[in-house]
Amino acid sequence: MRALFACVLLLLSLPSRADDHSQLYQVAGWAEQRAHFSAALQAAQQQYRSTLPPAVYQALVANSNQRFAAQAMDQRAQAALRQQLADPQPALQFFQSPLGRKITAAEVKATSREELQKNANGLPRIQADATRRLLIRHLAQVLPAKEAGAEVSLALAGVAADSLSQMIPGLLGGDQAQGMLNSQRERLMQQIDGDIDNTLLYVYRDLSDPELEEFASFAESAGGKAYYQAAVGAVRAGLAVGQSNANLAPAQPGI
Repeated sequence: MRALFACVLLLLSLPSRADDHSQLYQVAGWAEQRAHFSAALQAAQQQYRSTLPPAVYQALVANSNQRFAAQAMDQRAQAALRQQLADPQPALQFFQSPLGRKITAAEVKATSREELQKNANGLPRIQADATRRLLIRHLAQVLPAKEAGAEVSLALAGVAADSLSQMIPGLLGGDQAQGMLNSQRERLMQQIDGDIDNTLLYVYRDLSDPELEEFASFAESAGGKAYYQAAVGAVRAGLAVGQSNANLAPAQPGI
């Protein structure tokens, strides 16, 4: 009887835990960030229409639309977050707090169409005193910003690799091309790290010094580390980094 009762309690708890992951996905801004990525991708496709040969352009558009289909991206990212983050409660509580919501709003704003257009030629250099720069350096060390940035770059390069493999059959197998891209991850992170402090100074410019310190404290807590480690995996899964288009499963309806 005890075993049966335990099984019933476990079954009852599963929807709650799954809902925690779904809430975290929403409150931490994942859905909005994915929508901003999709909008930026469409804008980039339009820009390349007049600069690439028609066959190359059509291949790139077809491959990018398949790899970055909105529903499939959300499904892959959420599945990875559920699998890799055993306890979403610490992160959920943080991002539901006033500071967490402020952080999410700042991050979502930074990737909006307006901000991307305004900063198309690069972010402005942000002036800050020594104390704030130390706080930002600390934050840069505990947030996986450069890791996430590298995954985005690798995903975009993956579209080109797939297109090249399709247009010149036999030149590179899809998996071989993706493997070559993965070897560039460390180089990309080093490049991003060179300007990461100014990037974070800009993105979190409306946060006070105490708020930055509290943010860093969460990021290096056990719950924060678990969340951000899972977040990088979710970004990689959502963008299908390291996978050729031929290996991508279609989105499942209703999930």
